[in-house]
This record gives sequence, structure tokens and C-alpha cells, in this order.
Amino acid sequence: MHSMTFSQFTIPSIVWASPPPTTTTIPRCKSLQRLSPVSAVASSLIGLPPSRHHVTHSMPHEKLEVFKSLESWVSKNLLDFRKPIEKCWQPSEFLPDPSQGFDGFNEEVWALRQRVLGLPDEYFVMLVGNMLGEDSLPTYQTMINTWDGVRDETGSSSCPWAIWTRSWAAEENRHGDLLRTYIYLSGRVDMMMVDKTMQYTIRAGMDNGTENNPYMGFVYTSFQERATFLSHGNMARLAKEAGDPVLARICGTIAADEKRHENAYIKIVEKLLEVDPNTTMLAIENMMKKRIVMPQHLMYDGKDSNLFENYSAVSERLGVYTTRDYAEIVEFFITRWKLEKLEGLTGKARSAQDFVCKFPLIVRKLENRAKKVEPCRVKFSWIFNKEVSVFG
Repeated sequence: MHSMTFSQFTIPSIVWASPPPTTTTIPRCKSLQRLSPVSAVASSLIGLPPSRHHVTHSMPHEKLEVFKSLESWVSKNLLDFRKPIEKCWQPSEFLPDPSQGFDGFNEEVWALRQRVLGLPDEYFVMLVGNMLGEDSLPTYQTMINTWDGVRDETGSSSCPWAIWTRSWAAEENRHGDLLRTYIYLSGRVDMMMVDKTMQYTIRAGMDNGTENNPYMGFVYTSFQERATFLSHGNMARLAKEAGDPVLARICGTIAADEKRHENAYIKIVEKLLEVDPNTTMLAIENMMKKRIVMPQHLMYDGKDSNLFENYSAVSERLGVYTTRDYAEIVEFFITRWKLEKLEGLTGKARSAQDFVCKFPLIVRKLENRAKKVEPCRVKFSWIFNKEVSVFG
């Protein structure tokens, strides 16, 4: 049995017709082998993943018609998950208000800084890491628009799939803006290093293994949205307990957006299981075997080649996102999509069903191993080079 690693994430899906899909393998760059896509378990626990090849355009050409046929369903069932812009929250609602004048603005900034004084450095490691995930939106839209059958062909396409994706991106864009500004005003982090890390991360891109295939892509987005819902929700709890109700409200509000987006992607996979259960079941298995990786799993600050592993280990220690969460997400989708009860599957799809339904047991074993990791301390360039505890 392969050793397996896990992670945390942030992205959605979309696409429509493209050149006829062909399956192509592309050797993986060495840089993509640099970081292990762990979430809860440090690289020292599980080790680097095996080198693999990229597969592109793996969806058979005839499957494009499946997504074309679902356009009216998207219009009727998916677009309602968008919120009217006039009813959406905006970052400025949570931040010091410059319209109050110089003194009023300064007082609000001072109050913000007083509240964050009691927050541990580890919390800012999490906030910066989560912000990097939310603020890498250019990477996510680029990835989504590689998916055959649902992409935005023109950049302003009227295709319902494309409308959903742009709407999703517009809502997600607020998350990074809000977290970045709050972190900046806190005065608790080295923003120059944060900015450099952001640029490195976007330049590195991402490798989520969806193969330009929307079946796999929508499985990925369902999982990832639930993971970020949990991560931001847990940060809201920690912030409240530490005495910063405003930060708690910020993280909780972002978590609510992620939950709504999760519900949208869940419905897409439910529909795909209805109209094409065999292909969809195989896609779920494929993504579980590859491991759902956090979009910024290639994060880099110019110094630490193990930055993502170190960030993930802090997340595990604080309970922001853990191996247990990963297992529970898989169990949630097994139940929600009724995967154990699917009938009429072909041989390969039945085998995939069996693998996926047993997969949480594999993750639970890793959870037990994670508890045995030796405590250590590492430096994060974002936190003015202070050491923070990992599994300590």
C-alpha cells in the first residue's frame, strides 16, 4: 500500500467546449516535487509523495455533451447560490473606517492593534497561510478555465457555467482582501515577506491533478470548499477565545461564504452522479488516490523549501485543519452523495466505490501516526523570524 499524504485547500470549477480532449502525460517539474501535499501531518511523518506525471484532457470528447446538456440545469439550480452584490458583505464593513476622519480612523486602528496583542504568533501563521490561499485567485481562475466542457471561452461568456465561475470568483475575491488588510493593520507580521510569499506562490501555480477534467474538478472543489469552511470556522473559534471578536466575525463570515459555495459544488456532483454515475465514481476515486491538495501547496517565501509542511503542522497542532478533518470530510461526502448505496455501477466503478468507502480508514491510521510526531519549533519569515511550535 502506498504511503499517503494530505492537505488543505481553496478553489471552484467551470468550463465549456474546447479542442477535442486527448490524454497527454507531461513530466512533472522538479519544483512540483519540492513540497509534499500534507495537511495535518508533517513531511517528516509521511515523507514526500512519489514523483508522478501530469495527465491532461483525460475526459473523452463525447462527455462534453454531458456538460452542455446541463447548462439549463445550472441556470435553474446553481446560479441561485450567488448573492446579489448589493446584499453581499464587503471588506470595508469589518475594517477601520477612514471616512471618520484622521482621529476616528486612528482610534479604530489602535483598538484593532490592542485586540490582536493577545493573539499567539501561531494564529498569525494560520491567518497568513489562509490569506495566501484566498488571495491566489488568479491561479484558481486560470486552473478552472483549463477544464474541458465548462470553461469561460471568452472571458465574459454567457454560458451558465462561466457565469457561475465569475460570480464565485467575485465573492471569493473579498476574502483575501479582508484578511490581507486586517493582517496589515495588525502590525504583527512582516508584510514585505508576506508580499514576497504571495508573489512566489502565484508564480509557482498549483498542481491539483484535475487533468482538465470537470468530473475531477467538481470533486476537488466540493472537498476544498468544505475544508476552507472548517479552517476559517476554527480560526473564528480561536479568535473569539483569544479575545478578538472582530477577527472572529471576519473568519466566521468567510466560513459562511465557503459553506454556501460548498453546497453549490455538492449539488453539481450529485447531478453528475445522477446522469453519469460510473464516470463520476471513477473521478471521486481518482481524486482520493491523488490526494486533495491545498491550492497553495507550492507556497514559498524565498527561504523555506518546507514552508507548506511547516504551516500544515501548525494547523494540525492548533486544530485549525487536521487529518481527522480530512477523514471526516470524506465520510461526509460518502454519506451526502450516498456512495455506498449507488447501484448499477460497472466493474471499475464498483471497485472505485469500494475503495472510496473504505478510504476514511486509511486516513484514520494516519491520524494516529500524526499524534506520535516529535514536537519541534520552526521559524516563519512572516512572523519577524520568531520561532513557533510545531506539534509541541
